Amino acid sequence: MSTAERIFEHKIIAIMRGFDPADVLKITQALFDGGIRILEITMNSENPLGLIEQITATMGDKMLIGAGTVLDTASAEAAVKAGAKFILSPIVDPEVIRTAKNLGAVMIPGAYTPTEIAMGYKAGGDIIKVFPATTPAYIKNVLAPLPHIPLLPTGGVNLDNIQAYLQAGAVGMGIGSSLVNPSKPVTGEYLLALTETAKKYTAAIAPKP
Repeated sequence: MSTAERIFEHKIIAIMRGFDPADVLKITQALFDGGIRILEITMNSENPLGLIEQITATMGDKMLIGAGTVLDTASAEAAVKAGAKFILSPIVDPEVIRTAKNLGAVMIPGAYTPTEIAMGYKAGGDIIKVFPATTPAYIKNVLAPLPHIPLLPTGGVNLDNIQAYLQAGAVGMGIGSSLVNPSKPVTGEYLLALTETAKKYTAAIAPKP
């Protein structure tokens, strides 16, 4: 299964930003135990390339790892070399898109307006990260004239609205602090709670009988 197919299947990209590197593997395992299969390490984290390498070496193909907050071609190149299978950016930068694609990574540029979204897709984006996500209705409205563009809302997605985003046509979503909260101490209790929260998210997107 290709990287894009795995994103379309599992839908949820857990965004990890601001954690102590010593805790990241434990958090990754807790997410995995809760059914999460895609993880984004942001490039403005501490030692992001080392974390991508470490998680890739430990988890293998069990967890799909990507790099987020990629703002330039050098970061994209370094992330793919470290093991990232997909690249996310908060902006549309044609050079970053081209670099990621040339390296065989799935590229997910960030955009907001219909013009930006169309430009990101035309420049080679495989999926467009709609950032910041505001409402499911906005996704539905954008997809009305642009139904061929896969949209991945990020920022503001939570358990209360995740199903509405899927019903609006989103192919997936990036979820940060509502799933992986960096402000709390990473204790055994935190990890157990994280697994339970992850289970709720994966249950929320499961196909209904």
